[in-house]
Amino acid sequence: MKKLLLFGAGKIGRSFIGQLFSRGGYEVIFIDISREVIDQLNLRRSYDVIIKSDLGNEIIHINNVSGLHFSQTEEIMGEIRSTTLIATSVGPANLPQVLDILGRGLKKRFNMEKNSRVDIIIAENLRNAADFFSDQLKRNLPVQVIRDRIGLIETSIGKMVPIMTNEEIQQDILRVYAEPYNTLILDQQSFKNPLPAVDGLAPKLNMKAWVDRKSFIHNLGHAATAYYGYLKHPESPYLYQILADREVHEFARSVMREAAAVLISLYPSEFSLSTLNDHIDDLLFRFQNKALGDTVHRVGRDLNRKLGPEDRLAGAIRLALKTGDPYQKILYALTCGFYFRAPDQTGNLFPDDQEFVKNFMKNDFMNSLEKVCNFNRIEHDEVIRKAMDTNQEVISKFQI
Repeated sequence: MKKLLLFGAGKIGRSFIGQLFSRGGYEVIFIDISREVIDQLNLRRSYDVIIKSDLGNEIIHINNVSGLHFSQTEEIMGEIRSTTLIATSVGPANLPQVLDILGRGLKKRFNMEKNSRVDIIIAENLRNAADFFSDQLKRNLPVQVIRDRIGLIETSIGKMVPIMTNEEIQQDILRVYAEPYNTLILDQQSFKNPLPAVDGLAPKLNMKAWVDRKSFIHNLGHAATAYYGYLKHPESPYLYQILADREVHEFARSVMREAAAVLISLYPSEFSLSTLNDHIDDLLFRFQNKALGDTVHRVGRDLNRKLGPEDRLAGAIRLALKTGDPYQKILYALTCGFYFRAPDQTGNLFPDDQEFVKNFMKNDFMNSLEKVCNFNRIEHDEVIRKAMDTNQEVISKFQI
């Protein structure tokens, strides 16, 4: 039987990657640090994905799964030696440990099987993911071996998975919620073995364009909605509530369309205005899925990262500076982000955002713009001047 070794039994791992490949005829072996999750996978050999939509819930029963705890080094090494397809969905902070055991396991495999090749599907929210994986694997493997025998498959993860309550998790630790969207965009050119015949895979030749589409349309749209919507409706905890306001909805669309123009300038053979506008309308429809229960807090939190120099908003502005496209609406959304204070269900800010707010209170807006977004007064004079004017507009409009 075809086999997928999947590092990460979290929400994306179970609801998306594991689900796609299990339904595609693969045996899926999860590797995770949660002993309870692994024990339950081995006991039941199945779990449920609940597809949440405004039309009602659909239950997808996933079979032919098992698990290994991350401490089971020898067993993991054995699986690495016997599979041609591996995937990771563990989050950037956990990748060094995963790539260390992967590198050691692949070294043993390649020493035994001189001509074998392995593909690694990188289901991570990580830009330039293949380069990062290659650099980490160099600790155990020669560069030529990595280049010739390991397919480092970048992906664009567009599936939205809501936060589950502790009560929901306790009812069934393996059950996971997800939206109906079920397409995994991935890099066709990097496979060393034949492309898996699995429904839901969408291979692309120019993967960088599609990674940028995720960052600068989907992620950017999420941020624009949360930041502008919070300032207008600070009492509304859910994304669908603020998007019910036509002004918020149209603002988010206008920011996304401004970013779309930048992507068309960068990738004219990959995207068109009509296809990106259709994608934007579909995303805004998906953002309003009440059944997901997605919160403004979750979408907007982690300000240092989401307002960072290469991320969804400041990163889009940098691209616009290269292409010569307008970026004023993107800049307005970025400015709103500095005033984002949406609490979680307990009334608290995201822990890192507490420090962000303290630092913002100590510095004026210009200094914060320089520190967080890395815009400087020489290279980005025009951006900073426009941002200062925009800041006054935001303060006046929302009476901050």
